[in-house]
Amino acid sequence: MPSHRVRTRPPRESSTPPLVATEPETIGAYLEDAAHYPGGHAAGVACPRTEGEVAALVRTSRRILPIGAQSSVTGGATPMGEVIVSTARMNSVVEIRGDRARVQPGVAISALQESLVAAGCYYPPFPTYTAAFAGGVVATNASGAATFKYGSTRGWVEALTVVLASGEALDLERGQVCAHPDRYFEIESSSPEGLRYASPHVTRVPVPTYRMPDVPKRSAGYFAEPGMDLIDLFIGAEGTLGIITEVTFRVLTRIPALALALVPVPSEAKAVALVDALRRASHHTWRDRDPLGLDVCAIENMDRRCLEMLREDGVDRKHDVTFLDDTAIALLVQLELPAHTTSERAYDEIGNARSSSAPDTPLVRFCRLLDEFGVLDATELALPGDQKRRQQLVDVREAVPSAVNQRVGEAKRATGQDIEKTAADMIVPFEHFGEMLEIYHDGYRRRGLDHAIWGHISDGNVHPNVIPRSIDDVKAGKEAILEFGREVARRGGCPLAEHGVGRSPVKQALLKQLYGDRGIQQMRAVKRALDPQRKLAPGVLFGANEE
Repeated sequence: MPSHRVRTRPPRESSTPPLVATEPETIGAYLEDAAHYPGGHAAGVACPRTEGEVAALVRTSRRILPIGAQSSVTGGATPMGEVIVSTARMNSVVEIRGDRARVQPGVAISALQESLVAAGCYYPPFPTYTAAFAGGVVATNASGAATFKYGSTRGWVEALTVVLASGEALDLERGQVCAHPDRYFEIESSSPEGLRYASPHVTRVPVPTYRMPDVPKRSAGYFAEPGMDLIDLFIGAEGTLGIITEVTFRVLTRIPALALALVPVPSEAKAVALVDALRRASHHTWRDRDPLGLDVCAIENMDRRCLEMLREDGVDRKHDVTFLDDTAIALLVQLELPAHTTSERAYDEIGNARSSSAPDTPLVRFCRLLDEFGVLDATELALPGDQKRRQQLVDVREAVPSAVNQRVGEAKRATGQDIEKTAADMIVPFEHFGEMLEIYHDGYRRRGLDHAIWGHISDGNVHPNVIPRSIDDVKAGKEAILEFGREVARRGGCPLAEHGVGRSPVKQALLKQLYGDRGIQQMRAVKRALDPQRKLAPGVLFGANEE
């Protein structure tokens, strides 16, 4: 039976802190994350190799910011005067056994995937940016393209080791520690020598009472629900409650055979209807365990403005992709096929899909559905054996955020103004996706803003981005995002889907908008219980003024 109480333990290995580098040239490499959040500065940088060194740093430092690959797009990995604790040297794949992979937090997801493939295994919910570190994807409950079928990081984390703000270590295994019916956990200190408690001490950690949106992606503050598992409190906490020093992921013991389809669609309404049909067919396949059923694990989308930027930048020519002039939205569909599918057989199935004598296979069903929507002839398929072409199609999709970032930089240089990326990361239940897409467009158009929308349409999760020309566009874009957040919440969605909150004032405002002042106070109570001195990632989730 699970308990609501857990006991910490002393950290393993040496308790001597590693060197904290303070040279400006060393610190300089760590002062920005992918958000390019301004004003980064740090007291020093340390790169521990062991749990014991992490614990020693926590005990001897006043303020600490744990970081991984610094791929945060919310400023969560930008230091503001703390000692930076980089997990880059904690990069071992400790063990792969059966359907479990135990890793240190500094393992890049791409390296994890390589090790898994060599063992005949696969980690499905990997984020789009595969250089992200394991600790970072857990800390933000990261999601990727395949969330539609496989869910977010949370559902694949089976165990964690976390160093708390006290310097003690906490080992958590899913199913072992669950909240008391009165909504709290108890953490008993092991009182190792040199730590803050002279005798065993029990910390009561409250479980907030706010209701989280019922959507497949949420990276919106502390997880909370009745009877929750304690492990889930640390997943998505963005390093504010503890530093992750080891993760055990659940993995697949098979490697899916994946095909990729680039599908140009002449209207957004038709694209939403097609995605709805693909979603429904896939749900039927999973429910009925139909070996011949359509099995879509992800659908990405790029709107007309995205495609215009790709043409302007020559990405279409570089990757030999043609978008018809009447394309309003391009879908990138990831389709799982039976393991025995060969390229030769697959091409035969595609060629015969319109024939009544064609065999009943997942690929034939897919082609026939595309034909019903009148988009089969314009679709390009990259089959499981064609890894090079699959990668090119993925690179086209990945060129979209780069194109936006490039234009943000150009506007900044041209105007001399402090222009920044202004983007949302929002999800709604799919039945509301079409109307929400119109709200995004309308909100930007009313403000005269150039914009592009792309993302994970199979989840109802997209990233509406402003393409700014001036600082006024940035200000208007932020107003629009707060408006979108209210509309998303009204439809049962989450305005903070997969990137987290970080230091972004807009994201922090969305968090407060979602849960209200009372919800933020409840999160602060969790933070106070586990980190009373506000030592870990100060300013993240809650702004400096909030703390």
